[in-house]
Amino acid sequence: MTSLQIGFAGLGAVFVLIALRVPIGVALGGVSVVGIAVLRSPQAALGALGALPFDFAAHWSLSAVPMFLLMGAVAYHTGMTGSLFRAARLWLGFLPGGLAVATNFAAAGFAAASGSSMATAAAMGRLAIPEMLRARYEPGLATAVVAASGTLGSLIPPSILMVLYGIFAEQPIGRLLIAGIVPGLLTAAVYAAMIILRCWLNPALAPRAEEPAGWAERLAALRQVWPIPVLVLAVIGSLYGGVATPTEAAAVGALAACGIAALQGRMSRAAMGAAVMEALEGTASIFFIAIGAVLLSRFLALSGMPGFLAGLMGSWAVDPLLVVIGASLIYLFLGCFLDPLGLMLLTLPVLLPMFQALNLDLVWIGVLVIKYLEIGLLTPPVGMNAYVVSGIVGKEVPLPTIFRGLLWFLAAEAVIMALLIAYPQISLWLPDLMGR
Repeated sequence: MTSLQIGFAGLGAVFVLIALRVPIGVALGGVSVVGIAVLRSPQAALGALGALPFDFAAHWSLSAVPMFLLMGAVAYHTGMTGSLFRAARLWLGFLPGGLAVATNFAAAGFAAASGSSMATAAAMGRLAIPEMLRARYEPGLATAVVAASGTLGSLIPPSILMVLYGIFAEQPIGRLLIAGIVPGLLTAAVYAAMIILRCWLNPALAPRAEEPAGWAERLAALRQVWPIPVLVLAVIGSLYGGVATPTEAAAVGALAACGIAALQGRMSRAAMGAAVMEALEGTASIFFIAIGAVLLSRFLALSGMPGFLAGLMGSWAVDPLLVVIGASLIYLFLGCFLDPLGLMLLTLPVLLPMFQALNLDLVWIGVLVIKYLEIGLLTPPVGMNAYVVSGIVGKEVPLPTIFRGLLWFLAAEAVIMALLIAYPQISLWLPDLMGR
């Protein structure tokens, strides 16, 4: 058995183990250690197991992950996000499907303080779905808008997935985070346009049950949302202005969240304890999977598979667009079965050498990859955001109803992806203004 055959066999074994519900970090790491032992020696495998996890975990840029998680957890547990939905509802309620549109944009705001798609979906689901169902919104629309808009947490900075992509692709994390802003806002805008058009053509989807709010009530609600814009400015402003590195910007955001909560009198010992535990659990989970992916990268490199695939791709891909489309199909298919973090860290060791061989801009590729991971959160049978929302609504809205509602958002995603692939500058013009 050649090294290349061992590499392909190992990759197949990873997929089999994941299909058998083995934890993805265990599947990645276990197969990799065995593969390195077969390719080199058991001593080499133990050496890799001893050195690579530390080398990865000690990477300074990864300090941004627990800081961003802590910032989002503090914002949620101290109630900063509740007023965001109320203000969006008062300002946008006059539109066709106004509550759904408000949920969409409030999720974009929460994503900017969270960095996590599932956390965004869970928070907005508790706030928005009961109110939309009380207003007699069609259940598929009410639940699907929460699941879909929750995916903005993967793109709008701070994005945990962007940080990890930057480390694995060896790209500037600051540029990647800034590159997600315009595509994230574009996604929110296209979602909103689709909701408004659907509800205008079919008013029964979203009855207008309320009288428009007065200006005094709107302005009063607006005064309550200042913490979220301050957090966004603290992170993005320090990054874009070159005042802080991504790691320092994450620390600024976490400190700002704690300071705002204390200023509002909401920073209790219980809230801080819950936020810290949530950040610790999230960090441990992310690092465990990522270390497995690091070991997989070493195993595949030793097998020669990335170089083989890059050469194969370079020999037939006259047009780099074909490579992007091919990678898109891979992500769309695997996204139906794998969680986003595991999917990204499983595919990057194989696909990155191909992108590099064709001199594709890896910041632009990063935005596309994150977008496809978002879409995977919505597609059955393992659309994780749909399951998060289903867990909130229970038996009140069946899971198939949620997935049917998501079909409209997946159609909107097809339009968004076509624009992002056809016009890379949508992703690149803002980071290009920062310089390199």
